[in-house]
Amino acid sequence: MSQSIGRSCDELKKEYDTCFNKWYSEKFLKGDLRPECEEIFKKYRDCVLNAVKNKNIDKLLGEARKDDPF
Repeated sequence: MSQSIGRSCDELKKEYDTCFNKWYSEKFLKGDLRPECEEIFKKYRDCVLNAVKNKNIDKLLGEARKDDPF
C-alpha cells in the first residue's frame, strides 16, 4: 500500500485500506452492498484535506478546475 499525501495520514490510510479491502473481498464481491468503513474514511478524508491545504495544493486544484472542470 502506498503512502498518503501527508505523513500524518499514513496510519489512517492503512486502517482504511485494510477495512475497505476486507469489506470488498469478503462482502461486496459476495453481494452484500451495505457500506462499511465510513467513519474511518471520514477521518482519513479530513486528514488528507488538511494536508492538501497545508501544502497549498488546494489552490493549484482550484486553478486546474477552472481550466478544465470535470
